[in-house]
Amino acid sequence: MKYIIILGDGMSDEPIASLGGKTPLAYAKTKTLDQLSKKSRLGLVDTIPAGMDPGSDTANLSVLGFDPRKYYSGRSPLEALNIGAPMEDGDIALRLNLVTISETIEGNPADIASMPFAERTIIDHSAGEISTEEAEILLEAVKSELASYLKEHLFTIYTGTSYRHCLIWQKGKVLNFTPPHDVLGQKIEAHLPADSVFRTIMERSFKILKDHPVNINRKKNGKNPANSFWFWGAGTKPNLPLFKEKTGKKGIMISAVDLLKGIGIASGMKVANVPGANGTLHTNYAGKVDAACNALLNEDYDFAYIHIEAPDEMSHQGDLENKIKAIEYLDEKVISPVFERLSESGEDFRLLIMPDHPTPLHLRTHTADSVPFLLYDSSVILSHYSYYNEAECKAGGDYIEDGYKLIDEFLL
Repeated sequence: MKYIIILGDGMSDEPIASLGGKTPLAYAKTKTLDQLSKKSRLGLVDTIPAGMDPGSDTANLSVLGFDPRKYYSGRSPLEALNIGAPMEDGDIALRLNLVTISETIEGNPADIASMPFAERTIIDHSAGEISTEEAEILLEAVKSELASYLKEHLFTIYTGTSYRHCLIWQKGKVLNFTPPHDVLGQKIEAHLPADSVFRTIMERSFKILKDHPVNINRKKNGKNPANSFWFWGAGTKPNLPLFKEKTGKKGIMISAVDLLKGIGIASGMKVANVPGANGTLHTNYAGKVDAACNALLNEDYDFAYIHIEAPDEMSHQGDLENKIKAIEYLDEKVISPVFERLSESGEDFRLLIMPDHPTPLHLRTHTADSVPFLLYDSSVILSHYSYYNEAECKAGGDYIEDGYKLIDEFLL
């Protein structure tokens, strides 16, 4: 038996009036999902334990069978593993986003330069999904300018992917920070770090980056500038059990996101490096499918985890049209070819399709609500007339409260 989880990050949503009261998942044209839903087990699962923040970190740990209450030590340490940022016991990792902070005051351009940093607004948590090449240039500019300050406070900055980077604080402590996607469209004053050192770095990064040639060029081309650092997701060195020892399955992680790759590394899975996989709407879907199918059918792997970031990114941007498109791409470019290739192989297989958490468009951030799952088994074909969406998965009454237990029902 081969096992595949296809995860559409942030795919679940709430009913939207302009879609006739449907969610994007219910509204999207998903031919393969529609076919599979009539042959599969449908239900709801809670991936976020009560009282924990609804992050992709806790949620994906749950989906992979790791109880977040037991194993979660912070988001950034998992990302640090994939970035290659070394951590010793007692070190703290933090996510460093390159974000877009407002540079102008509507109707009052004379005060632009003197506007206090805290009075500005966060426009884009991903700086227009800046390229890694541009991001590295901007990171180096700040690192060079603030070299002595960073060294004094035992900080080291490492380049990640796109807008997602990492700071390691040697012998630091876990502090509370607000994720930037929770502050979109808001004045940042109430959400800045209480710690004066991190606040100073953010303010100084804005002064260094707002007029940097990379950002001047981005603005000329109609792109959001990456004009400020934003810290969040602090945590300690992770200690996950090996996935193979826990489940008996040899697994591969396929994602463009450092967090998911870090979970794969921490749990001893193979981590695929797919060229052109970038976490955007136009990621290399075919490359991800090839990596999964080759591992399962040609390399003796039992389990593949295919993570698609695009639905979540479109939700954070408040982009309804492209969230629907992201779900349709997931169906057309990932679910359909995976299903066809596994079916044609003659191997028995089980397929689990789900989001990690909801990311409602009207909120532009995550919630802890239950998410719908679809579990297909090629050797046990069910027959009913339901469709895979939030409402119908709820109506069926199949509910799993502890999300980390779903994988035990999947990996039979």
